[in-house]
Amino acid sequence: MRMDTVIMGGGLSALTCGITLAKHGKRVTIVASGQSTLLFNGGSMELLGSIDGQEVTAPLEAVATLPDNHPYRKIGTERIASLASEAKQLLDDAGINMEGRPDANHWRITPMGVAKPAWLTLSDHMRIDDLSHLPAKRVALMAIRGYLDQPNSMLAQGLRSLGMEVKVVEFSTSDITSLRRSPSEMRATSLAKHLMSNNALQRVAEQINALATEADLVLLPSVLGQNDDNDFRTLQSMVNKPLRLVATLPPAVAGMRMQAQLRHYFRMLGGTYLMGDTAVSGTFDQDRLTAVTTAKLGDMPLKADHFVLATGSFVSRGLMADYERVYEPVLGVDVDADADRECWTRFGVLNAQAYTQYGVATDNSLRCLIEGKPITNLRAIGSVLSGHDAIKMGDGTGVSMLTALAAAHDIIGR
Repeated sequence: MRMDTVIMGGGLSALTCGITLAKHGKRVTIVASGQSTLLFNGGSMELLGSIDGQEVTAPLEAVATLPDNHPYRKIGTERIASLASEAKQLLDDAGINMEGRPDANHWRITPMGVAKPAWLTLSDHMRIDDLSHLPAKRVALMAIRGYLDQPNSMLAQGLRSLGMEVKVVEFSTSDITSLRRSPSEMRATSLAKHLMSNNALQRVAEQINALATEADLVLLPSVLGQNDDNDFRTLQSMVNKPLRLVATLPPAVAGMRMQAQLRHYFRMLGGTYLMGDTAVSGTFDQDRLTAVTTAKLGDMPLKADHFVLATGSFVSRGLMADYERVYEPVLGVDVDADADRECWTRFGVLNAQAYTQYGVATDNSLRCLIEGKPITNLRAIGSVLSGHDAIKMGDGTGVSMLTALAAAHDIIGR
């Protein structure tokens, strides 16, 4: 089986790269082992949120201050603005409605009530453009009875610390009550399925209208719309107050929705998505990768002109470690990591950890290295890359999308 490009990994970076290549007429196969870390995404994308513990308000300006080994510096600081604009357009084309600007962060609200810098946020989710000018003073935080993946007391406390008057309002409907009595778990994904009909949404609206009469803004856990934001729009039309969703603990409906929409768009463009398969090894001819073997295809290797490694970091098993080394398990490419295991971690769970910046070593064209030499047709993108800390720097989704676009452009020849 021969393609123009084979992408190993099925998350945000893989789909961004695959969509861009497919839009330019390339035959693309994505090999995806299963659900990606988009499952944990609460509905926002970060471009650059923090440097050395200091919040970033103007990401495009701050990029120039990053170290040379950061992925943004490798793809070129002068390209970041145009790539960010292209990423936003790609999301729009996929039907993912997000709001935000790359030159000025806004703030998203975490399930714990913490305001974090963000680049883009789903239009149906709560965001704050300016912490000194809140979108509402009196807030009704709707708490679904029996739903445990939204820590309401912590969320309310966090919103109050920002200056809002918050009233936690518990409610239920017949649809939600029936779910509580079933053997299925009371999770966001289950609730989203039960709240897909207009009748179910009408019963939620009746509860909100009856219980949130004094609020300027109503907040509801993000348990609507597994496929798109139409359920939210329908509910908003039935509610008498402005309504916004707030992120819940994983599994996150917002992240599942984004992943489903990107997959659909990729397939619509003619891409091949091999779900439930895993790349296990590669065949090299001097400085080129010629084929990739997968667990399910076995003796039918995937051959291509170009290959992209988008397998993620430790969580996705794109990077692995034993007692002696950190390594990339599929192709054995070089990894930037401390040789001394004692240097991998530091005391204190909240402190910056060295291993979070470990990843695949590349040249400035994102070409993977083996023994220091570039593999000419193999690029790495997303969280498998070294040189950044997605947790501490708040740049994970930005690195995923922008490096994917840069790699796609290089493959296309633009």
